[in-house]
Amino acid sequence: MKHFRPAVIAVGVTLAIAALTVLASAAMAAAPGKLGFYDRPLCTSGASLCADTYVNPPGQYVGHDEPSLEFKSGVAGSGNDITYTITLPTEPSQQPNNSGAGGTTWNFQLRPTFWFGLTLCDTESAPEFTNKCTADSDANNLVGTNPRRADYIGKHPGNAFMELQFYGPGYVPQFEGFGCTAHQYCAAMTIDSRTINQNTGVENTTACNDFILGGPEPINWAYVTKNGQSQAPANPLFTGTFDNPNLSAVDPDLNKDLLMSPGDRIRIHMHDTSAGFRTDLTDLTTGQSGFMTASTANGFGHILYTPNSNTCHEKPYAFHPEYSTANPRGNTWSAHTYNVAMSDEIGHFENCVQIDSQFNCAVPGAQDSGGLDEDDDNNFCVPGTDSTLVQINGCFSDDEDWDGQSYRADWPGTDSNANRDQRLHPSPLLFSSPVANGRTQYSTIAFETDLPRIEASDAQDNPPFCDRTTGANCVNPPNGAQFYPFFTTGQTHGACTWQEGGNFIPGTTHHFGGSSTSEFGGLLKTVYPEAGFTTQTLINNFNSGDKSNPCPAG
Repeated sequence: MKHFRPAVIAVGVTLAIAALTVLASAAMAAAPGKLGFYDRPLCTSGASLCADTYVNPPGQYVGHDEPSLEFKSGVAGSGNDITYTITLPTEPSQQPNNSGAGGTTWNFQLRPTFWFGLTLCDTESAPEFTNKCTADSDANNLVGTNPRRADYIGKHPGNAFMELQFYGPGYVPQFEGFGCTAHQYCAAMTIDSRTINQNTGVENTTACNDFILGGPEPINWAYVTKNGQSQAPANPLFTGTFDNPNLSAVDPDLNKDLLMSPGDRIRIHMHDTSAGFRTDLTDLTTGQSGFMTASTANGFGHILYTPNSNTCHEKPYAFHPEYSTANPRGNTWSAHTYNVAMSDEIGHFENCVQIDSQFNCAVPGAQDSGGLDEDDDNNFCVPGTDSTLVQINGCFSDDEDWDGQSYRADWPGTDSNANRDQRLHPSPLLFSSPVANGRTQYSTIAFETDLPRIEASDAQDNPPFCDRTTGANCVNPPNGAQFYPFFTTGQTHGACTWQEGGNFIPGTTHHFGGSSTSEFGGLLKTVYPEAGFTTQTLINNFNSGDKSNPCPAG
């Protein structure tokens, strides 16, 4: 059976139904009205797959670990007409065991999702200086530090971030876990905004905080469907409040949504249209296709910034790319600094041998050899009996002691014995560099991971913690991790392809130093607008710096 949980509203559908990306299973075993730690919007609960903000909004939002690869180009269209080709990972033939000791690892243990992202206009999102944003224009890229000048970063047009997220098969479905169906992938367009005036520090009305996809970082959400029509309005208010949920938009309809199998090759075309930003997925293996447009016809909308209101307001809104090229930094409020990027989302799974009635872990898995820790006692575990296929218990809190599968040598290419590696680990995610306008290569890349942003939130348990002002104690891999995944290149169908995992993926051509430490490079200082029309410089990322793209698309 499914369990009612505050950040996960179980809706009585069968476990075979795929579901999307709010990574949430917080338990609702308490009495009605006592929702506990996760009685707040998903983006602030640490329970969802939201864009990582540069500082914590109210509610102590904890950042998400996102090793990323950004692509840059000064060619017009490289920021709004983008095409990738990917190969979805496959799983080992043997299922994982409940303790996590030895045995095999599946993708859901490494990542709840991976995604392809882009910065979009949102005239009601941070920094809230102006309500105008001219789509597809690099004139929006204001990054100056002098508040008296026209290019001051605090005067930047409002910005949102789109993530085309893919969800793998075999585990507990979305809104309770982070699976799709038992054997197939699905995908969704999610768009995150940030309702704060960065020039004054004033948050939006707290009336928005009762909404499941609302709060300081509201989300528009729509599955990629076969006919391009959203299942229900995608805007943040349609899904309702915790007390009165309406999940028809985020509980997938398998008769409408595009489903894809492990090993399928998928062509992704992301481009602007007069109706809104559109993503097309073509399954080159099966010939099936689907798309989604961030249009008012599909119910997309933005939360109005009304900090003095007692009501949360939403207005229909068609989202469009913010820039013409891929070179602008991205938005003003996220931890990351990219515009066009591929990213993984890791650090959201730990094995649990036994779960108690409050959905805490009572007996930890093999990763927690020293006994229970903070990852295990937050009402955020689910029983394996709720899974569509692999019936093992799992705890989904942010892994702040870096000891889950995401931080172990459980990735593809981590075993020098290729046969054993392929038997125990999933195949790597493969993806091409993008091309712009259907033909133009992206000349420049950079590797980036937001580890400093997350290590700073780990102060309570693992001092000394990362100082995001000086960079002291910011490390890669993080303390406690046995391994941290990184990107390499290989060949697929005669063309260069990016891949993620370890150093021993067969056919690897570029190793980039052969470790995450060498690949992701040094600490990156980033300027953000702050209250009082001033700026703050924070260290939220390791970044390699710009590099010539060694892996052009085939």
